[in-house]
Amino acid sequence: MIIDLSAPGVSRRPITDHQGEEHFGEVHLQDVFVPDAMVVGEPGNGWAQVNAELAYERSGPERYLSSYRVFEELAASARGCEDQVLTVALGEMTARLWALRQMSLSVADGVARGANPVVEAAIVKDLGATLEQDMPMLAQIYANQPGEVPSSLHATTNYLLRFSPIFSLRGGTREILRGIIAREMGLR
Repeated sequence: MIIDLSAPGVSRRPITDHQGEEHFGEVHLQDVFVPDAMVVGEPGNGWAQVNAELAYERSGPERYLSSYRVFEELAASARGCEDQVLTVALGEMTARLWALRQMSLSVADGVARGANPVVEAAIVKDLGATLEQDMPMLAQIYANQPGEVPSSLHATTNYLLRFSPIFSLRGGTREILRGIIAREMGLR
């Protein structure tokens, strides 16, 4: 159902994260009336609707692109660098980004065709959060090497290192996602 957030009985409170930012919030409902016209879909099919929405949320590009800026800055500052370890790591990150993009598009296509790609979306989210957390760690290793590293790379890396722990929380923790995958595969 769609709820008017200014309706009587609705209260909202932001959740302040460890950096003092507000990206999430709580909504509390106390005796809130919702007219029948505000029901989305068919009554009793809410779980299917939620899973379809979560498929979009878990597999969208924001699931693997939150750290993309640090990747771009790292790749730009590494041009001409002869460090084979960094070159291989950047190649691996590029391959992972491309694979996640293709997987994300596949999930979106499945949802558009009426499928409910719960497992596929959970896999994109799990792999995407891991990639998002790996990127700033790679940049941190590079930024600590001798030589000149752009200050913007340092700033972006430091911000993402502090922020990246929440990447594995939004849209479901790894344990929830892996439980969904295991259940759908008949392993649980």
